[in-house]
Amino acid sequence: MLFGLDGIEVGILIVFLTLFAGILSGFPVAFAISGSAVISFAIIAGLDGTGLLIHAAVDTNSAEYAALIAEGVKPDAISVFRYPDLPRYEDVLFPNGWEVALDRNISFVVNRMNERVLAGQSIETLLAVVMFVMMGIVLERSRIADELLTTMAKVFGPLPGGLAVSIVIVGAFLAASTGIVGATVVTMGLLALPTMLKNGYSPELSTGVIAASGTLGQIIPPSIVIVLLGTLAGDLYSAAQEERAQLVGCSDALTYLGEPAVVSVGTLFQAALLPGILLAGLYASYAFGFALLNPSKAPPVQFEQTTGGEIVTRNEALTWFLTVPAGLIALMIGLGQVGVVGNQSVVVDSFTDAGLTASLRTNVSEECAVAIQDLHGEEAWNTALAEQAAIDDAGGVREARALTDEERAARVLQRVAEAPLIGTGIALGALLFGLMLAVARGVAPSANPLPLLIGAGGLVLMLLVDALLISPLTTAGTTTLLIAIPVLIAFIGLREAAGHLARNEILRVVFPPLVLIVAVLGSILGGITNPTPAAALGAGGAILLAAYRKLKEQGRSGRMVLWTAAAIVVMLLIGVNFDLRMGKQVVLLENRIAYLVAFGCFLFAMYGLLWSCAVLLSGGVLAPVVRETAKVTSMVFTILIGSQLLNLVLISFGGEHYIQQFLRSFDNEWQVFLLVMLVLFVLGFVLDFLEIIYIVIPIVGPVIYGGTFDPKWVTIMIAVNLQTSFLTPPFGFALFYLRGVAPRSITTGQIYRGVMPFIAIQVGGLLLLALFPSVVTIVPNLLN
Repeated sequence: MLFGLDGIEVGILIVFLTLFAGILSGFPVAFAISGSAVISFAIIAGLDGTGLLIHAAVDTNSAEYAALIAEGVKPDAISVFRYPDLPRYEDVLFPNGWEVALDRNISFVVNRMNERVLAGQSIETLLAVVMFVMMGIVLERSRIADELLTTMAKVFGPLPGGLAVSIVIVGAFLAASTGIVGATVVTMGLLALPTMLKNGYSPELSTGVIAASGTLGQIIPPSIVIVLLGTLAGDLYSAAQEERAQLVGCSDALTYLGEPAVVSVGTLFQAALLPGILLAGLYASYAFGFALLNPSKAPPVQFEQTTGGEIVTRNEALTWFLTVPAGLIALMIGLGQVGVVGNQSVVVDSFTDAGLTASLRTNVSEECAVAIQDLHGEEAWNTALAEQAAIDDAGGVREARALTDEERAARVLQRVAEAPLIGTGIALGALLFGLMLAVARGVAPSANPLPLLIGAGGLVLMLLVDALLISPLTTAGTTTLLIAIPVLIAFIGLREAAGHLARNEILRVVFPPLVLIVAVLGSILGGITNPTPAAALGAGGAILLAAYRKLKEQGRSGRMVLWTAAAIVVMLLIGVNFDLRMGKQVVLLENRIAYLVAFGCFLFAMYGLLWSCAVLLSGGVLAPVVRETAKVTSMVFTILIGSQLLNLVLISFGGEHYIQQFLRSFDNEWQVFLLVMLVLFVLGFVLDFLEIIYIVIPIVGPVIYGGTFDPKWVTIMIAVNLQTSFLTPPFGFALFYLRGVAPRSITTGQIYRGVMPFIAIQVGGLLLLALFPSVVTIVPNLLN
């Protein structure tokens, strides 16, 4: 054996050393990965051909191996790590020659490219990467980030450490809009670092808070890291749990787990939301606490007023910014609790409900039954047995049957009788418009309140019309006509409110990107759509925002952009409330009219979007955005292809299986997970998140996703771990990004010292997630 190591161990070292050498050589990473795959395979094949690489495998023909099988040990559980005393035999890595392995790799490459790059199940999710990247780059290049930072500094600057707190808030905004760590750190470094240093902030706090806030893009959705991890996590978790179920004697994962072994990118976004907000809150709390203890190193900074010339007293601010909005929200929640507000849908199924099955499958083999009891507990198993016995006594599971017309009509009438007075959609619309009127009154307390009162009256009238004149059986067309007059009355106040809000600098800058982020994340977190359409909405919205800003810079009207946004909103409202299926045998006239209106809005929205692109193109914004988007996207997909080549090299000589056998040799699942996290942390020094996701995770994923840990928790822990690694000296990527844009007066040592407290916060966050996994799982559990 070469150097006293097993041939597979030498092969693994050759692969990773070649990879690191290729990355450090200065060649583009996307091509260095592919090149390292080819070079490492050539080296391993050459050494194996000379007989220097010898692998000592377990002798499956030995009596000792047969005895283990007779004891009930599964063949997949037998390895040289768990049973080191088993007889072995020595052989070369490629028993049939490297030519056969190469031929097999080439065929695998074709299949892998088809599955994961060209036409696989994950390709639709990967398309979201393109549009999320474009969304972030558009917002960055249109200087919306610059306005956000300036405005937040004016709001929080007078507080101790206020500039640092504003950096965290803007960093969270940019993370939610870009998801790109490098872009966020560079942008914040160029915009914020000179301002902080000029106003007396210590270099350590300034650089630390910028680097840490920039890495929030790793975890706050819609994070590209979560998207890419999610495309792998779903496949890895499903395959690993199927293997786990078969290993304990069950037929499939559904039988063993009692639930489908699935995890989606949308669910991971839900899981990442609370940890991301938690980390941002810890960053801001540290900055505020540091300022209180060291006031000379983070002094308050007074900027010009941002209230649009209005003087707002404390009582007025408390009334219109806190008391009235909180009262409106509480009122809406209360009406929902007592059944006045709620879902008015009277749609009923065409079939009766099928009978409930037992909570766990009980018609399984004895071996599987023991495994299920070990996993779920004896009480859950006994409950399932009792449920199944009751079902059997009743003659089996009740089959669903088609309802008669009379039964369906009776169910519809029952739904109508039980329906709440006010529909959820109209109630939410009235609430949002009411909040808008309240905030507008607080922004301009000296203005004439009559238009706002008229608008409030229109909202009240809208609710009354819904309660008194609109029933669950009222058609969408009739509902539109009845609600039109109250909406027009409310529009008088809403138009006045929009004028007040537009004159307030904070709302004018923060509100548009906030609405875009809420629309994108809300559609995903609420289960309305998957990440790809939401990413398209975000990219289109970012283009409209950037075009509006460019028009204002040029002194031109942004009315076309506003009409385009209105057309999109109208199109969505029509799609939600009307039946636009024109292929039905009977199509109501109101639905035909709605279809024509929606189609007209679609055409106008497309024209407005193209017109906005033309504005950005003439303004010199669109061309660099498209180039940068193409550059980042091509890098992602090229790394994806190169990583598949590297993984196939590992598979060809058994390296991947060897690593997984080593990890499975640990009896304690926590030991395996901590070891993997440590390896990922170290690799984060020299590998970008793309290489780690596509090269390392497929190797260790079948082990860490094949245990009892929640896959959502595992994925978020990996993301936070990589975020910590990118902050850690001396190789953290965020530190290199910041070093590249920091003034020469800032030393590397100051940057390193500045990030140390935030690394401690990151480690504390990891410990918190480890001790309280519910921080990750509570949002998905509530939303689903």
